[in-house]
Amino acid sequence: MRATPRSVGPIAVVGALGVVFGDIGTSPLYALDAVLRTAPDESRAVVYGATSTVIWLMICVVGILYVRLLLREDNHGDGGLLALLTLVRRDRRTSVRARSALTVLGMVGAAAFLGDSLITPGISVLSAVEGLELAAPGLTGFVVPLAVCVLVALFLVQRRGTQAIGRWFGPVMICWFALSAGVGLAAIVRHPDALVALSPHWAVLYFAQHPHAAFISLGAAVLAVTGAEALYADMGHFGRRAVTRAWMLVVMPALLLTYLGQAAVLARGPVTGSAFYALVPTWLALPAVVVATAATVIASQAVISGTFTVVHQAGRLRLLPPAHGKLRGPGVYLPVVNWLLLPGVILLVVGFGSSAALASAYGLAVTITITVTSLLLVVRLARSRRRAALLIAVAVLCLVLTVLAANLPKVRTGGWLPLLVTAVLATVMYAWWTGRARVRAATRALALPIGAVAEQVRGRGDGLVRPDGTAVFLGHDLQRAPLAVRMQLENERSLHRQVVILCGRTLDRPAAGTDSTPVVDASGADVGVWVVRVSIGYDDVFRPRQVLASASLLDPSLPSAVGATYVLSEARVAPVSQGVLSRARWRVYRLLDRFTSHPADLLDVPDATTMIVGRRIRVR
Repeated sequence: MRATPRSVGPIAVVGALGVVFGDIGTSPLYALDAVLRTAPDESRAVVYGATSTVIWLMICVVGILYVRLLLREDNHGDGGLLALLTLVRRDRRTSVRARSALTVLGMVGAAAFLGDSLITPGISVLSAVEGLELAAPGLTGFVVPLAVCVLVALFLVQRRGTQAIGRWFGPVMICWFALSAGVGLAAIVRHPDALVALSPHWAVLYFAQHPHAAFISLGAAVLAVTGAEALYADMGHFGRRAVTRAWMLVVMPALLLTYLGQAAVLARGPVTGSAFYALVPTWLALPAVVVATAATVIASQAVISGTFTVVHQAGRLRLLPPAHGKLRGPGVYLPVVNWLLLPGVILLVVGFGSSAALASAYGLAVTITITVTSLLLVVRLARSRRRAALLIAVAVLCLVLTVLAANLPKVRTGGWLPLLVTAVLATVMYAWWTGRARVRAATRALALPIGAVAEQVRGRGDGLVRPDGTAVFLGHDLQRAPLAVRMQLENERSLHRQVVILCGRTLDRPAAGTDSTPVVDASGADVGVWVVRVSIGYDDVFRPRQVLASASLLDPSLPSAVGATYVLSEARVAPVSQGVLSRARWRVYRLLDRFTSHPADLLDVPDATTMIVGRRIRVR
């Protein structure tokens, strides 16, 4: 079972710096450069206006929306868009139609986040390694190969787990923030007038004097907040307080100093190469490249661990097939996701070749995710009495919608890629969600009510063969018996002398807590039928043998699970579809189902005594 960390001491804060803030923390490597590429000139007013725009967008989206508002909206310690979706759907005032619409909206946001996770590692590492062009111009041709090597190494260490990686990455991020804040502060000391860029009136002047350029620059300014959703998704690894303290005490001050330092240098005239490396003295250039590369590896880690969390949550909430994962401390490692991401990221790095080229495709998908998250937050706050928080959330949502509109021109210059990935993943999620719901409904209609099993056994009397031994039928419905029970009774006309129907219901929260105590129904014990019901969280591991051991302590009459035969039900779908779209959806569902791990592989049951009983069912 996953446990949310409670510690808010220095170790937790350092761990949060190492895992949660890598993407946001390294945004000064490329964010302001991308904004100024869309500017009409690099005059003092434009530089200060662009810097003010980046700073206040970061404060509004990361500081207010995510850290101040969203981190308080956790599902028993779990964060992220899908956790927020769960909270909204849980509200009893939400109609079935509204719940379905919100679920589809959540799918789009989650798919956009997964699409963005393909780009973030590439642009982060490339932007740092490109510093070699300044430190050692002769190594320019090695930028892409070196970036690929760094990314491969990063994905190879994922199996060590988020917590272990965070302990190593935290000190590196402290060095990065110290370096970036230090060089930024040195530039501000030389040119203190750059501090005026903190005032939002410079952003207002920028929009007033250059409305078209300023609007387009919002599409690039979003690069300063691209790690916000990963921050929210990774909250469950370290806890809200540790994440908040890391932001307030370290990350935000360092980012402000770095951006203001860049403004101080750029306001004095054009610079060669990156605005960040223009802050770095020549003697510090090579060490700065090394530290920046290490920091961007950590930036990629923030998104990768967030991707693991989102896919894991989606699987448990039946929006995606359940991915076989391994718990690593408070986090989760999904091998299949890790090895699917790696080739995708490498192809993008080789194909685009530079961070500037990737920037054209970057930001659109994550803006969609932030928009969806903001919409869900507004829906949740609208049903609460926190009117002040609702007004703030609506104001930030209007800002995010403006940023989304400013990102739309990117579609022609590379933004089509994350949009295509988002559309494909959202379609896959919708096909699985609707298909799974219909299969479950069809299976439930065929299954016997749990209370009717004992009656069936009594009614059949001597006509039912009762071989010796104990059979444990595993199901997921607390009211209906597994389909295999009916097949045994009607087709085989046999049932073990002792039958335990074990039903495990997955809750919409990470841990079941006190609800994990099994409930034993022995009303059918006279004919050898017991029913055990148990609730589990979506981060809990369902272990039938442990559940039965706990249940036997509550009811000693329960048969021993030692030597028992475990029976699983399997439904083979035969879709009865009429439309082209319906047939396509079922093809997607069946393809996913073919590659999905069988429930027997996810349960702690012995292979030698596990039996799978299947049936072909027709589903529309």
